[in-house]
Amino acid sequence: MKVVTDLEAALKGRKVFVTGHTGFTGGWACLWLRSLGATVAGYSLPADTAPSLFAVAGVEAEMHSSTLGDICEYAPLLDAMRKFEPELVLHLAAQPLVRRSYREPLLTFQVNAQGTAHVLEAARSTGSVRGVVCVTTDKVYRNNEWPWPYRENDPLGGKDPYSASKAAAEMVIQSYAASYPFAEGKGPAIATARGGNIVGGGDWSEDRLVPDFVRSVVDRTKLTLRYPEATRPWQHVLALVHGYLLLMAKLLGPRPQDYARAWNLGPQELKHYPVREVLELMSSEWQRPELEFMNNPLPEAGALALDSSLARNLLAWQPAWDTPRVIRETAAWYRNYYAAPDTAKAFTLGQIDAWRKDIAA
Repeated sequence: MKVVTDLEAALKGRKVFVTGHTGFTGGWACLWLRSLGATVAGYSLPADTAPSLFAVAGVEAEMHSSTLGDICEYAPLLDAMRKFEPELVLHLAAQPLVRRSYREPLLTFQVNAQGTAHVLEAARSTGSVRGVVCVTTDKVYRNNEWPWPYRENDPLGGKDPYSASKAAAEMVIQSYAASYPFAEGKGPAIATARGGNIVGGGDWSEDRLVPDFVRSVVDRTKLTLRYPEATRPWQHVLALVHGYLLLMAKLLGPRPQDYARAWNLGPQELKHYPVREVLELMSSEWQRPELEFMNNPLPEAGALALDSSLARNLLAWQPAWDTPRVIRETAAWYRNYYAAPDTAKAFTLGQIDAWRKDIAA
């Protein structure tokens, strides 16, 4: 209970500027921040799916302001941040899709690397900002297809444009932290969060297993699988948002410099779940779609896992739900939405409350 109480005490009444607030993770983050009593402003492109969590869960109604803008354009981003005068910045805006990065590599690098530089420069140029949490990915590591998990001090890299652009964003972040050190008052404290494959209700993105599953069930179409035996660090979106909130709270604490570093936020389970088994779990919670397999899919990592010992020991961060529970809660969200779409906001807030209670148990 103390972890939950400390988190709420740290963030209640704080002003938080969220990039990418119209996205799937952004929607969950904004709703949780508002439930803690934080004041939230968002800056993002319009939601790129219809439906979207931002729309169906009424996220905008909970916010102080919602500005539509592109982080690749620096001047309006700086203007929006300075007008709001936040204490914290949660940087979620990104081009997050591996397969899209092959189609649009220039856009991917512009958003993920140059866009991150814009956000950090705007934060440095806004005197009220004390801390920035930049969200990257587990895919920033140079993937050697090892059977053991990656740690924060392992080499960065990336073969596909998405992974490389996120590794480049990490280099931008390291440069800002070193060039404008918080300890000397030259910039905000900066933390990086590297998470795994996020699942949860309200995601309708392309080329992701759970949204593809949902579309197949709802539209009665075939589900196309690319790499059924590939393993991923599957985790509920609330596990990652919980980590982001803990980091923001620590960056406002008495020793922010101790937390201004990179953090892995991966599942705590020893078992690694392949795509095929996650599909089986979803099917058992809803219904089984007809399958087909993609010929000659674009290259993707076959095995990927994170060592989150640092976050567990120093942040007291611990996912509340194991993978079967994560899939069960995710399927429940979608079943509820398609049965009663007007209750999406209440159902989302209910899952946030359930997570918080399970953390405190």
